[in-house]
Amino acid sequence: MYVFSAKLSLYVPNTKSLKDKRSVSRSVIEKARNRFNASISEVGTLASIRQLTLGISVVSGEASHAQNSLEEIIRYIEKTADAEVVGVERF
Repeated sequence: MYVFSAKLSLYVPNTKSLKDKRSVSRSVIEKARNRFNASISEVGTLASIRQLTLGISVVSGEASHAQNSLEEIIRYIEKTADAEVVGVERF
């Protein structure tokens, strides 16, 4: 069993409240969960209005499949999110 994970830091420019940020967060998480079989959650910067931190985890029987899936999820979020990905840490 292989587990690959990443932490994404995103900048959400057009938010005026935590409610706005959570709306963006929910949208990003739900879109990615619906498209991929991965665990995705908001894991940090919960009180910050314009910063969003997501944790992503992928489990597979093959290391290459898990790694490729994780990279595909990151690219998908970069393309579709209403936020700018400013950092990616892979574990």
